[in-house]
Amino acid sequence: MAIQSIRLFGDPVLRTPAEPVKDFDKELRKLVKDLTDTMMDAPGAGLAAPQIGVGLRVFTYYVDEQLGHLINPDLDLSVEKDEEGEEGCLSFPGLSFPTPRAIRAVATGLNMHGEPVTLEGTDLMARCFQHETDHLDGVLFIDRMDLKQRKLAMKEIREAEWSGLSAPAFKFSPHATHGKAL
Repeated sequence: MAIQSIRLFGDPVLRTPAEPVKDFDKELRKLVKDLTDTMMDAPGAGLAAPQIGVGLRVFTYYVDEQLGHLINPDLDLSVEKDEEGEEGCLSFPGLSFPTPRAIRAVATGLNMHGEPVTLEGTDLMARCFQHETDHLDGVLFIDRMDLKQRKLAMKEIREAEWSGLSAPAFKFSPHATHGKAL
């Protein structure tokens, strides 16, 4: 088992867009295993490579007893949104907030052997694909909240025992999200 430390909110790697994977080699397979082991140990529904300090476009997921990974993902999102969904993040331990997301997502990318993969999900699986792909773009789930909800979330984040930050930077997602993050 290769459990890695999970980077917390405030670490610059979480705001840095990840690079596409070019080499589908033993190192990539080890990264996928490390991500999977770390996610399952946490436990979490997903984990992106930047969350363990690796700037590559790779994430793992475990939702509805489906375990998998995706490399160099692209998303196609439904217009319909789930406005009420609670969302948490392993980089914000113990906290969750209502975060708007598309209710359905189709994620395309590659597996660790470089073979094409298409994944479809609704509800929690769609939320996971969007959340983890955002991590790969340097976007955090708090960036998706409206201003009022973000202020409430930031108050809780500042009060969390693991937090040592004052003010975060917010980013816009570079992929189609049916409107910019606020």
